[in-house]
Parts: sequence; structure tokens; C-alpha cells
Amino acid sequence: MSSTQSPGVTDYRLAPPVMARFVGAYLILLAVLLLVVTGLVATLDLNADLLVAVLGLGLLGLIALGWWLRSGLVVVRLTDAGYRVRAIRAAGATEARWSEVEDAVAASPSGIECVVLRLRDGRSTTIPVQLVAADKDEFARVVRAHLERAAR
Repeated sequence: MSSTQSPGVTDYRLAPPVMARFVGAYLILLAVLLLVVTGLVATLDLNADLLVAVLGLGLLGLIALGWWLRSGLVVVRLTDAGYRVRAIRAAGATEARWSEVEDAVAASPSGIECVVLRLRDGRSTTIPVQLVAADKDEFARVVRAHLERAAR
């Protein structure tokens, strides 16, 4: 499980396969940029150091992206007070207090396994468990444990 815990707070990061997709897309964009810059250097007779500089900046960007995805991006944060979801496009309500949550259920919209937090006001938060770096059952247990602690 790739979560970090401190008293009352559980952070879940992005799942490694999803991180790999982001890094792969970055590498494709970097390759296209290098191709364009190579063409410009060749046709406009520019200094070849420009190509080396773009490559160096691209590699620094790759390192920064990798660090951010691995250490900086918290996809789901569960606290004693509530939860916050980031970087999930179709999550719905991205944060709420546990007192606003009616229940937590498992769902599979479009065949994607999710934990759905249904709020008392009719909104909901949908968290696809494949995006979270955790075992789906353990993630659901931790969400329910936070919800039960808040209900006491």
C-alpha cells in the first residue's frame, strides 16, 4: 500500500500504472519537441547547443514530474474531519466532512471499480480504486473506518 499515515490523516498517492502513463505521455511530448527542435537547428542553421539545452531541460522536467507524481501528488486524503480528492476528473464532490457523508458503497460504473461516498445533500464522490496506490479492499476498509469514527 502506498499511503502515508500520521495521527488522524491517511494520504493515498497515484497508482504506479497511472504514473507510468503520465511519464510515457511526457516522454512522447519530449520526443516530438526534440524532433521539431532538431528540424529547426538543421534548416535554420542554428547552434546545436540549442538541442542539448532542450534535451537537458526536458530531462530535468522528467525528474520533476517523476518526483511530483511519486511524492507530491496526494490523490485522496482522509482525515478525522473529512476527505479531499484531487486529480480525479469525474470525482464529483471533491471534498466533504464526514458528517456530510450518508454512506460509502462499492460501485462499478462502466466496469470500473469505485468507492462512492454518497453525501446527505444528494451529491457524491466517486473514487476509482485503480487510480489509488492501495489494495481496493484495504482502501474501502480505511474509508469506512474513518466514516465510522466520525459517526461516534
